[in-house]
Amino acid sequence: MNALAKVMRWPVGETRAKRLALWTAAEIAAATGGTASGDFEVSGVEMDSRDVRSGDLFVALKGEAMDGHRFVDGAFARGAAAALVDRPVDGPHVLVADTNAALEALAAAARKRAVAKIIGVTGSVGKTGVKEALFAALERSRGGSGDLGGSIGAHRSVRSYNNHVGVPLSLARMPARSRFGVFEMGMNHAGEIAGLTAQVRPHVAVITTIAPAHIENLGSEEAIADAKAEIFGGLEQGGTAVIPADSPHFARLRDAALAVGAKVISFGRADHADVRLLEALPLAQGGALVTARMDGASLCYHVAEPGEHWIANSLCVMAAVRAAGGDLGAAGLALAEMGGLKGRGARRRIAAVGGHALLIDESYNANPASMRATLAQLGQTPATRRIAVLGAMKELGDFGPGFHAQLAEPLLASQADFVVLVGAEMEPLARELGKQSVNSLGNPLGFAQCADAGEAISALEEFGLIGGDAVLVKGSNSVGLSRLVDHFVAREG
Repeated sequence: MNALAKVMRWPVGETRAKRLALWTAAEIAAATGGTASGDFEVSGVEMDSRDVRSGDLFVALKGEAMDGHRFVDGAFARGAAAALVDRPVDGPHVLVADTNAALEALAAAARKRAVAKIIGVTGSVGKTGVKEALFAALERSRGGSGDLGGSIGAHRSVRSYNNHVGVPLSLARMPARSRFGVFEMGMNHAGEIAGLTAQVRPHVAVITTIAPAHIENLGSEEAIADAKAEIFGGLEQGGTAVIPADSPHFARLRDAALAVGAKVISFGRADHADVRLLEALPLAQGGALVTARMDGASLCYHVAEPGEHWIANSLCVMAAVRAAGGDLGAAGLALAEMGGLKGRGARRRIAAVGGHALLIDESYNANPASMRATLAQLGQTPATRRIAVLGAMKELGDFGPGFHAQLAEPLLASQADFVVLVGAEMEPLARELGKQSVNSLGNPLGFAQCADAGEAISALEEFGLIGGDAVLVKGSNSVGLSRLVDHFVAREG
């Protein structure tokens, strides 16, 4: 029997027997309690009409300021196969009483039918990067997209779809034949993770780290740890909690996991870590060669992403892959090939006088811990000059002035030659820099204060970029520094 004949006779497993369509009209109607206008199939689910692709189900969500039903015609024009609506429309649709509730019901149906091993990821810093690295690792695992048994690899939430709308949308998009599902969960207030983890029901619950993000709403790091630990409440029976061994809140997180009967796997540099860093050697091309101890054996792999925080992230990924039953070798290959995400570490070559400069795009998010990590990364980046464009850190409340002022020390240690401060919250840092006017090399540190991204663009243009410069752009998303990134990337030559 030749190879082709053997493949044709391969046994049909449980996942292979499932259809390729994401949802049929009948399945959507049954899940949501709605009424289908006719027979149809959809290949995706979308809530933003601008992102609709051919074959999608457009969900016309209703918010306080916007009603998605206004965009149903536009969704059909872009190729939507059907719409989920609360009123009859021209075109294939499922009619329900409440589209927001119907999306959650569709998500619940997706989770119920799933055969995938589900991983939930939360944390104050690094959750999107870890989620993407986990997806890349599990997609490559044996039995992934090339598995003849019929599974189709891994599924994950895209972008930062990690809230009360993004999580059910991501679940509803999960194909029934997925082998792994990776879902990010975020929060601003206590109780929010509890609601999300009840929908995701992970087999593995990951907390990347605890830091003072959203401290304005929660009041203390202990309260933040408790809010993140809500993820353990949704764990499936016999599930595993993956937690940072180096965190000062390690015992608090461990006890919360044990209280719900979870297994615990810790990662970090601490002696008690289950996945423990032994050595991290920086590489000339960036990143590091990491050696870790796991299950009594050494594991060596290359992390392409630069920065100490990515060494910790890689240990977290390895711990979660182990807990999910994935392939550690494939995880190592995935970490070696990871590229930075837009707004979260992407590195772009931009035009500059006499050559090109490096722009490090961290414009999507900022808190005290991530600011320190990326400034340390800037200090380790080979460059003719180092420039930092720093936007305000939001949601720090009364703690804000102190946390902003404390950035002076890591900023000076980064050997920055020029700094652009964006937003009124940066005033305490400007005062500190006025007192300490030289960087760690003893060179004068010039800086400019700007009200917004537009002024920051002008300040950076006036300063002038030259070949060999490294420019770090970091701030909370609402500051709008992505506009500055887009401006300079557009000049890429």
